[in-house]
Amino acid sequence: MVSSLKPRSSLDADSVRDAYRRWARMYDKVFGGVSAFGRRRAVEAVNALPGTRVLEVGVGTGLALPSYKPEKHITGIDLSEDMLALARERVKREGLRNVDELMVMDAENTSFADNSFDIAVGMFVASVVPHPDLLLAELKRVVKPGGHILFVNHFLARGGIRLKVEKIMARASRALGWHPDFAIESLLPPEDMARATITPVPPAGLFTLVTLPPEETK
Repeated sequence: MVSSLKPRSSLDADSVRDAYRRWARMYDKVFGGVSAFGRRRAVEAVNALPGTRVLEVGVGTGLALPSYKPEKHITGIDLSEDMLALARERVKREGLRNVDELMVMDAENTSFADNSFDIAVGMFVASVVPHPDLLLAELKRVVKPGGHILFVNHFLARGGIRLKVEKIMARASRALGWHPDFAIESLLPPEDMARATITPVPPAGLFTLVTLPPEETK
């Protein structure tokens, strides 16, 4: 039953900052490889969509930034200044002229005006923010009518050995900086689950790409 898969609440902002302050310099080596497939699929999906103004939420060290098409203009936000410092180094090193801004910002309460972006993509951030429902609501606010919202994330397994491992790993959530026992139902209400395209990605379906099409106008 879905109710048995409800996760614990996500981390508070201070826990996230502390965790990624520790992880910043080693993040690419430790997590970059295993997350590469999901990140690549998300960017490929963004590149294939109409619109040029893209918000990347959870931009981190900027691993995805070099893969966007030049015509996509990227604004990246993250809660960790330590991670963003590395992202800025990457942008400068690789001459990424289509990266407009990299900003410290709370994804649940951004300073952007309504309808600011054509596309928003959450990179491994849904299981990090304290209130996933507020994250989704905020992205709906800042994305223009007719725009798309995407998430790539790890979600709680439905059963088997992976579910048992994730429940055990959940005890270390504060040190990890994310919740291994995060269920997709905590992000998407039933009406969004019904219209979302949900695609498992390697390795072994560990991550999932979620694409929300434009909402139907009433």
